[in-house]
Order: sequence, then structure tokens, then C-alpha cells
Amino acid sequence: MDRYREFHRRSLADRDAFWRTEAALVDWHEPYLKVLDDSKPPFARWFVGGRTNLCHNAVDRHLKDRAAQPALVYLSTETGEERSYTYAELHAEVNRMAAVLASLGVAKGDRVLVYMPMIAEAAFAMLACARIGAIHSVVFGGFAAASLATRIDDAQPKAMVTSDAGMRGGKAVPYKHLVDEALRLAKHPPARVLIVDRGLDKAMERTPGRDVDYAEARARHLDAKVPCAWLESSEPSYILYTSGTTGKPKGVQRDTGGYAVALASSMRRIFCLEPGDTMFTTSDIGWVVGHSYIIYAPLINGTTTIMYEGLPIRPDPGIWWKIVADRKVKTMFSSPTAIRVLKKQDPAYMKAHDVSTLQYLFLAGEPLDEPTARWASDSLGVAIVDNYWQTETGWPILSAQQGVEETPRKFGSPSFPVYGYDVRLVNEATGADAGTDEKGVLMIAPPLPPGCMTTVWGDDERFVKTYFSTFRDRMLYSTFDWATRDKDGYYFVLGRTDDVINVAGHRLGTREIEE
Repeated sequence: MDRYREFHRRSLADRDAFWRTEAALVDWHEPYLKVLDDSKPPFARWFVGGRTNLCHNAVDRHLKDRAAQPALVYLSTETGEERSYTYAELHAEVNRMAAVLASLGVAKGDRVLVYMPMIAEAAFAMLACARIGAIHSVVFGGFAAASLATRIDDAQPKAMVTSDAGMRGGKAVPYKHLVDEALRLAKHPPARVLIVDRGLDKAMERTPGRDVDYAEARARHLDAKVPCAWLESSEPSYILYTSGTTGKPKGVQRDTGGYAVALASSMRRIFCLEPGDTMFTTSDIGWVVGHSYIIYAPLINGTTTIMYEGLPIRPDPGIWWKIVADRKVKTMFSSPTAIRVLKKQDPAYMKAHDVSTLQYLFLAGEPLDEPTARWASDSLGVAIVDNYWQTETGWPILSAQQGVEETPRKFGSPSFPVYGYDVRLVNEATGADAGTDEKGVLMIAPPLPPGCMTTVWGDDERFVKTYFSTFRDRMLYSTFDWATRDKDGYYFVLGRTDDVINVAGHRLGTREIEE
């Protein structure tokens, strides 16, 4: 593992030189003046003074060489709809959406709340916000009206983008009545609501003067050409609220330039994808995996990305493998929970499709148990890559990094710290570094690498207090997860520090109990 170790060491010992190389993977409208400003820890500003745009890097810059290549493939087994957009077609649709949002009064720095099912227009909305410098905040479509209202009040959006309904298990799941209720509850409701009407909820009501039909608005902007707003690297790109928040929601604020660099780098170093390859990520855009590895990272990399609406077992448990075969997927990203669901199904469904193009299956979201990992590896005959990260970091903290060196993997372990992360394992009681096989809290010494959260939206004090105040004499970012590290340097994540049971003086995490 010499190459990996040297690569990781250099990412910490000479951050400026290391990240200057990675920053060359994205386009800069104006060059940055300084790689890192960490003069006010734990805050960090990356690529200071540089101006760029996420939408330009994800769409416009590919028009020269891959305008005709599929960029976004939308598949719905709920409605039977399939739509494929080349980079040129995606560019046109994003410009139309951007023009519509601008016509509703949305400008640079304004927030736009996106409450959408997994449809192509949701991707257009996110990219359009990035294009004009608006800050999107995507809320998972399963959230109830009260949860939606608290996020509206925290972000105070100028506009909202939604749909009449989503689909799950063959049944329509109405959205618009939840939006109406949330706006009634909110103290700072947006002035305009843009609606993508799929014709699934015939009872949907519209509020005159507030609600705008997207199809009608789009028709007025078919030839729109909206220029990219060039943002200083540290300006926010989006807000994403952490799940399970009680009280006032905690909005993870992401920058622009650092995020673009981290994602572009990770596609080559971790996910092993080249421009023209295809990636299938089974998450939802309401979660961070959807933001990073359905929308932004694949497109920034010039990769074809698949956006899927449906269940892993409908119309049959072979649907994901059919998508892999039909679309020649090279890298797939899913969750241990989803793979455990498929593990229970008849293996004939998997064997019915040629998945020979698939080289990597990445799994994240919760600890990956060894039996599930072994089953997936044996059944698919591909590398199973356990990786660990959070909404707050935006890209992996722990993972094998095949693009750096093909290191051995251990089932049940997300391997090693990713370059840029100064990972520490700390004894909760003493604050000292934990030893081999000793349980500790997984922490990161600042500065956090590019792509990680820069603060809590509107609350710098909460950012410091929540994430960096575990120990009085050590400023470390806490993941709030237990972990151990074996003699070979492999990490094993045990679960949340607040999900523990005290038994005879021993604090046991959920994974320890399961095992």
C-alpha cells in the first residue's frame, strides 16, 4: 500500500501542491489566488478568489467534445417512462428551467426549495439554480408538511419547485397538498411555486397568482440562453438539511469551487470512472448521495448518469441488473439495505442479465455487514467497495481508492482514510488517540478538505459548537460515530455514539449488538 500511503501523506503534508493538481480537473472562469485559507479554524476556504460555476462544469464545458453523448438517463418503472438527454439536450433543458426561475424573480443568492420526485425536471431545477447562482435546498419527497415548513422557514426561499405527485409501488403519492399545508404553516413562505404536473393527481388544487405550471412556462422559453453566474469559490451552492433533525433544522452549507474539485477528483481516484462511462446510483436526490453522485459528480466528469424512479424489486427483483446490462453500467452505487432486500430474492433474477460491464459496486449509508458483502461479491463477481461518509462531508471519508492504488479490501471495513482527510480515532473518556482495536470516536482534524460543509446555514456558532466542541483541548470534527482500527490500518464503523446501550458499565453500539 506504499502508493496509497504516500498519496494520502502528501494530501496532508503539502495541501497547496496536492489540491492545485486536483483543481485542474475543473474549469475556472477566474484563477484562484490561494489554495487554502484556514486562518480562522475550524473554518476553511478553498481556492480563494477563484470563480467557477457548477452548472458550467457539469454541462456547458462538455458541449465541445461530447454534445451528442448521453448525459442524463431517466428511467421510471413506476410510469414506464424512459428519457435520455444528451449533453446538448440537457444544456437546452437547464437553460429553459433557468429562464423560468429567473422569470419568477429568482436571482443570484436567492434560495429555491426543491420538493420533487425522482424525475428529470428535478435535475434540471438543481442545475438551473447552480447556473444562475441561486442556492437550492432539496427536501426529500417523503417529508411531511410540518418538516417541510421548518426547512422553508430556515432557508426562506424565493421560490419552490414541486410536482403534483410521485409514484411508489404503482401508487401515486400526492405532493402538492403537502406543499400547500407546509406553506400555510410556514412563517416565510415563498411567493411563487413552480409545478411539474405529471397528471398523477387529478385532485390537485392551484393557487392563482402563486402557482405556475412548468410546461406552460417552459413553452415561453424554449430558445432561452441563460449565462452562467460566476461564483467565488467559497460562495454557497446549496443547503441540505440533515435527516432526523429535531427542533430547528441544521442546514449543511456547501461551497462551490471546493465541492466541484472534490467531486471531480473522487470520480477518478475513488469511483474509477472516465468520461463516457456510465454510473448508476440508486439513491434519491433528497439525500447527499443523490446530490453528489447522481447529479453533480458524474456530469462534472463527463460520465452518463442514470436517474431511477422505482423500487429495486418492481416490476421484478432483476430490474436493477437489467438496467446495468441495458445501459452498460461500469460503476454502481447503492446501500447495504437495498442489497439485503435483493439478497432475499430468487438468484435467477440476477443471473438473467449480463452484468459483465459492471466493475464496482459501492455501498454506503450504514455499516455493511460481511454476509451481505460476500453475497454481493460472489453473486456479481465484482469488487464490493464499502465506503463511509456523511451529509456534512459531501464525499467519502473512508474508502478504498482504486484510482490511487488497488489495495486489498476487507469485508465489513470501508478501508482507509480518503486523501485530504486527517482522520483520528479518539477515546471518548480521555480524549487521547485510541490504540489498535480500541473503540473510539471517529474524528477529523481541521481543516476539512474541499467539498465538506463550510458552516451551518445562517449559524456559524452552531457549526463550531455542534461539530468541533467534543473535547475542550482538542479542536476536532466529530462524526458522532464509533469505530475501531485494526493492526493493518483498516477502519470498522460501529454506529452512532448516541445509539448506545449501557450494559454492566459497557457502552455497546448497535453494530456490536447485531454481531
